[in-house]
Amino acid sequence: MKNILTASLLLFSFFLFSQSLQLEEIMKGNEFIGQQPSNQRWSVDGKTIYFDWNPKNELGDQTYYWQPGFSEPKLLPKSEFQFSDIQFQGQDKFEIVYYTNQGALFSYNKKTRENKIIYQTTSTINAIQRSVNPDVIFFQQNRNIYQLNVMNFQLVQLTNFKNGTASTDKSNENFLTSQQKELFLYVNEENAKSDWNKKQSEANKLKFPSEIFYGSNTLEAVKINPNGKYVTYRVSEYPTTKDTKVENFITADGYTKNKSAREKVSVNNLSKHKMFVYNVAKDTILQVSFSKLTGIKTFPKYYQEYDNLKELEPVEKPITMQAPIYNASGNLAVFEARSLDNKDRWIIQLNLETATITELDYQHDEAWIGGPGIPGYNFGNGTLGFLADNKTIYFQSEATGFSHLYTLNLETKKKTQLTSGKWEVREVLLSNLSNAFYITTTETHPGNRSFYKLDIQSGKKTPILTKDGAFEVELSPDETKLAIRYSYINKPWEVYVADNKPNPSLKQITFSTYNEFKKYNWKTPEVISFKAADGTDVYARVYNPKTENKNKAAIIFVHGAGYLQNAHKYWSTYHREYMFHNLLSDLGYTVLDIDYRASDGYGRDFRTGIYRHMGGLDLSDQLDGKKYLVEKLGIDANRVGIYGGSYGGFITLMGLLTKPGEFKAGAALRSVTDWAHYNQGYTANILNFPETDAKAYQKSSPIYFADNLQDKLLMLHGMVDDNVQFQDIIRITQRFIELGKKDWDLAVFPVEAHGFQKSYSWTDEYRRILELFNENLLGKK
Repeated sequence: MKNILTASLLLFSFFLFSQSLQLEEIMKGNEFIGQQPSNQRWSVDGKTIYFDWNPKNELGDQTYYWQPGFSEPKLLPKSEFQFSDIQFQGQDKFEIVYYTNQGALFSYNKKTRENKIIYQTTSTINAIQRSVNPDVIFFQQNRNIYQLNVMNFQLVQLTNFKNGTASTDKSNENFLTSQQKELFLYVNEENAKSDWNKKQSEANKLKFPSEIFYGSNTLEAVKINPNGKYVTYRVSEYPTTKDTKVENFITADGYTKNKSAREKVSVNNLSKHKMFVYNVAKDTILQVSFSKLTGIKTFPKYYQEYDNLKELEPVEKPITMQAPIYNASGNLAVFEARSLDNKDRWIIQLNLETATITELDYQHDEAWIGGPGIPGYNFGNGTLGFLADNKTIYFQSEATGFSHLYTLNLETKKKTQLTSGKWEVREVLLSNLSNAFYITTTETHPGNRSFYKLDIQSGKKTPILTKDGAFEVELSPDETKLAIRYSYINKPWEVYVADNKPNPSLKQITFSTYNEFKKYNWKTPEVISFKAADGTDVYARVYNPKTENKNKAAIIFVHGAGYLQNAHKYWSTYHREYMFHNLLSDLGYTVLDIDYRASDGYGRDFRTGIYRHMGGLDLSDQLDGKKYLVEKLGIDANRVGIYGGSYGGFITLMGLLTKPGEFKAGAALRSVTDWAHYNQGYTANILNFPETDAKAYQKSSPIYFADNLQDKLLMLHGMVDDNVQFQDIIRITQRFIELGKKDWDLAVFPVEAHGFQKSYSWTDEYRRILELFNENLLGKK
């Protein structure tokens, strides 16, 4: 009777809480929460805020706008669309701004608000650059640079890039042609006449730039300096790689469709890059040499572990380089370069006249170069620019272990560190009106994104937006106002406007959350830290159930990677998981969401802690998290489950296969099972290449440990995943079959890629996960 009563109470509790949070509802994601705004930006005159939004839950976002005095945002008329995307950055000091729209060139007068089309052809115009002459602009069309004087409308082509190779007349001269010239005076007289006419024609022809052929290679990073005297460009040779294939089974015509996807990581995928400087006036080309750079011929230390690598003769390692950044007058140029083994990063000054370089800053990491504001995988172009004095550059570096802001004077070569501490500079914007930076940092907490003004001369940092949460800030052109996207742990993103001053009042512009979402009292999980076995502080979110509901079972959630943080104090991109964790805690589970080793936000050493061993420190952090649950929160060590997607799915597999018995059950979603089958950009950073560092790949890949499976495993994967492809899960499934393993299940989703799109797929996936934990942690069927 007692057992029946207990079971009835458990069933009633589950029914009660499932009425509060319905799995089918929360798995709708933003269709249940509310579609949040994004991409907030200012108009050129600073009177209007534009942003992308979908408050009516239509098929996609549209552009909305807000001005002082509006009671609510308005949908931007189609006739005004082009004004919402005018890029005024870099043109702040000009009265007339030039921009492209649908491939055509436009001008916009800030004072008169006159907008007119300047140049339109069927060939797209792009990459507008301002000249030191306010009446001259540069743009690119058909891969070439043009100079346009907007006063007299003189249009001049400055470069003449062409693919293929130059042809020569001599290639057409055969035996008979040579014989005719030897035998007949007439033939020679006619040839001489033809040559004379050609020379006369050439003498009267308008001069064009010489043809610059780049063969079958790829022309990239074409850029002219502001005075129009020099053009820099990169010629890249990309190897022919074998693409992977993804089979689509659910199609409109009933036939399967095979699509090409990415390549797999390989040392054979390394590209070759060359940089050139074209002198416009002299019509000459010089190649930039990088042979004198520090570390250019240094092999990685791991080579010493392999007999076929440790005795190799030093050679110049392949590097890639970015387009230069110029000072306002165009006489100074700097750029960043990075080695393709991911271990070296240089900041370089380029002499445009001689195409010679000076090394300004060098950073080396035996793991891999990365961090906020530093070019590389997931970090875009990075932070690099000139101060107003035209001779001092600014950049970010992880030299101290955390990404901080530096300046370097090109005349004196003096380097100055502007920020310091065990926190990161996340975003940098140079003020156009004062000798200051606006920076976003993690100074108040690794899980916050706070906004400051930093005076360059004094080093004084003025807090502007520092309360818990994340602030994504866009300054108005006159820097008096802030357009802000803000969120908190349990409060989704909204757009606000505020004065640019310390601790301003925020006026909320958008109200996105739906009534159904607001009916539930969403939890604010505590962001805690615990000590890992090696003494490192590891941060995590804890979802605690009410004391009367606590069932002494716990679930550890493992977020994805790529360089990501989830134990933070703002709204998570894992919003479905956030809501699912609320549901789990309502059911009595304790949920721990860990920022394990290699997560974003904690500095260089934390980021590179998984070098050459994925499933090492990042997995031990999960085990230390379990220890925290047992010792601090009273969780039963035999009732802990683990789940996650992508890298989180990989860690789940490594947990069950390399530490059997630690987790009662695990759900692995869209999991990497063998890193030799993942992509180049991400994997080579961490594990080098499978051909040169096979040891790292073997100890990091779950497929090699399949024979250890003894705990309950649920695998879930989209069949059209073009990131972690379906082949990954099929290969380890075959291993389980061949090894006679029984405690596993595989659920497949025929129409889903890496990020699921359909709410019914999400619902089915998380129903299976919930049933897995209920059955194995609570004994519920």
